Amino acid sequence: MGNEYGGRSNARIDALTDKRDGTDSEREGDASAQWLLQPRGGPKVRGPRNFDLSIRKGIQLAEYAHVLGEDAGPLKQLFPDEPARLWGATPVKKQSHPKATALRGQKVGDEVLFYAEREFVAKARVLALLRNPDLARAIWGQMEDGRTWEYIMALGDVVEFKIPAAPILQALALGNEVRYLTLVRAAERRRHIGLLEGLVGANATTVSRPASGFSEKVPLGRQKLLRILGTLNKGVDEEARTRHAALLMLWSISRLVSGQGRLAPWDVVETEVGPLLLEFGGPGRATSLELSLRHLLGSRLWEADGAEGRMPDSALVMPSTGSQITAGLRPEVAGPLKQPLTRAEAVGLLCITYFQDADQGALLERLGLSGYAHASGNLGEDADVEDREDQAAGSRARRRVNSLRPDRDPRLVEEVKSIYRHQCQVCGERLETRFGLYSEAAHIQGLGNPHDGPDRLSNLLCLCPNHHVQFDRLFLFVDTEWNVRKSRDAELISPLIRHPDHAIDEKFIEYHRGLCGRSGYGLDVD
Repeated sequence: MGNEYGGRSNARIDALTDKRDGTDSEREGDASAQWLLQPRGGPKVRGPRNFDLSIRKGIQLAEYAHVLGEDAGPLKQLFPDEPARLWGATPVKKQSHPKATALRGQKVGDEVLFYAEREFVAKARVLALLRNPDLARAIWGQMEDGRTWEYIMALGDVVEFKIPAAPILQALALGNEVRYLTLVRAAERRRHIGLLEGLVGANATTVSRPASGFSEKVPLGRQKLLRILGTLNKGVDEEARTRHAALLMLWSISRLVSGQGRLAPWDVVETEVGPLLLEFGGPGRATSLELSLRHLLGSRLWEADGAEGRMPDSALVMPSTGSQITAGLRPEVAGPLKQPLTRAEAVGLLCITYFQDADQGALLERLGLSGYAHASGNLGEDADVEDREDQAAGSRARRRVNSLRPDRDPRLVEEVKSIYRHQCQVCGERLETRFGLYSEAAHIQGLGNPHDGPDRLSNLLCLCPNHHVQFDRLFLFVDTEWNVRKSRDAELISPLIRHPDHAIDEKFIEYHRGLCGRSGYGLDVD
């Protein structure tokens, strides 16, 4: 059979051989991921049986060694000590058919949504794509016309659930059912991912793989990491443990930012984190580093190494101060947190979830993360706000400070104000002064460290002074549908006013939203 559809030959596999959850460490995968709507098939084509066989239970590669061919090596790299989770699709004759388009357009890192009986029943990330009719025939047999499910996807952890398909299909304008493999492009997936996760809610069950030395080094997916960070209190009776675990995570992130190692000697952890627990751990709560460490070990976010190797996660006996134990983030957790967007999202999520009643600015300053308390970063307010303060200062004494800061192009500032004729994009007001209309240009992803956003028109908003301050102080965020909401409770304020001559880049909005602790608003991460 030729390579007419899907762009893959029989003897070639396209795979992420070192990223088992399908994420891309540079692009973080999720932003460019597409949806593949995949019918499971009914009893007539052995759909339920095949799903149980090759998804729930998984395929033992050794049993199919005689038909793996050149796919054997890459598949064994992906699944070294465990069953391989595989699913296939049959070819189609017409290249114009939507299924042929999906076979050509699918790629590693995409998310598969399994469909059965008017419901979506599972999802998984694509780790590899291959075309192997011999393997497909050995696993699933063939249809009456001789076709087999030769376009094979190797999948990461499978999350099972049952949700009605109609809301998602209607939102995507795809009719009432999924009859064949259907591709949903990345932009559409980003628009509707919140709808999916909202429907899935807490009803998901992960078909997980057994731990192996290989899998422990694989970076967590961005959304999966945020979901874990946003639910640290799940199953924990003592609220203090949740806050203390969150403090340890923020402290860990601060080490990454400052260039320190992810692991630290236990006496360093005690010395640096102990005072933070006393100050920010919550009123009336006893401090307990040991319990917090146990919690993070159980959540698979941290690891602890002793003089004789890895400490058991479930039977950790805490030693006395000065012992030879080191503890800190697991490599698969530290990897994503080195990415600027994921790190900003994690800091924002931890703050808004666990420290709403604390002085977050003081906490972040103590940790060396003060730039994450402000949309403009360590520069503080943008130049417009500084100008306003200068005007308000009147005759007060001023002192000159020499510092390095990115240059702002005043032409871009004037252009965004001109486009909106000084109308605030949040409230719609035009502020009149004796000398004319007044507004301020706010960078969405701040120019200052650690945000390092660009000085572009697509990274600017035109705001009144009040909403500029609230935007910079992370009181407001813009959701995936361009609505302005309050960060603390997602209360709707108003739709963001947009002008056709002003193309706002969604990636900057996404960054600011993450900084507010509302990453991908609509996802079940909090």
